[in-house]
Amino acid sequence: MRNAEKVLALAEKRGMITAKDLEEEGISRNYLYMLQRQGLLERRTLGIYTLPDPSLSEHTLLAEVSKRVPRAVVCLISALSFHGLTTQIPNEIWIAVPRAAWKPRIEYPPVNLTYLSGDSYTYGIQQHQTNGVAVKVYSPAKTVADCFKFRNKVGLDVAIEALRECWRARQATMDELTVAADINRVATVMRPYMETIV
Repeated sequence: MRNAEKVLALAEKRGMITAKDLEEEGISRNYLYMLQRQGLLERRTLGIYTLPDPSLSEHTLLAEVSKRVPRAVVCLISALSFHGLTTQIPNEIWIAVPRAAWKPRIEYPPVNLTYLSGDSYTYGIQQHQTNGVAVKVYSPAKTVADCFKFRNKVGLDVAIEALRECWRARQATMDELTVAADINRVATVMRPYMETIV
């Protein structure tokens, strides 16, 4: 199989590819540019290529950001939307990265960055496949607790709506919500709202 065919096969298998993906296969990154000029690959955003007009899901932008920032975890409004726990429509991708991480330079899509550390960053990470890309998203319980932790950023009304919807849709147990609240140190803030939904 020629290198160009290998690149196209890789794009079909993974959904999105980068120069690093090609280098891991021992193929020059120049094939990305050549195949793009020929119309066989489409540049989705800086450094990310797909087959033309692939059947992209609503979570394509999450996959693009995850591909470019491997340590990013989808959080807050974007995670609520991913889990179907809000009526809010995010106009940017909300991600969390470790506190010591470099600030990613992404022109598009717009990104809202939150720095977390320790258990607050590592707890509740779930991995989902979107367009062939592993996308890390916080669990529903952790997302709700994050909304209470960052209520000044997202709004207390959004946090309360997320808690009620999470409980109504049975996406988290009271124990899971309690653990997440303890990890984020918002148990005293969340407790009165949790008592009203049971």
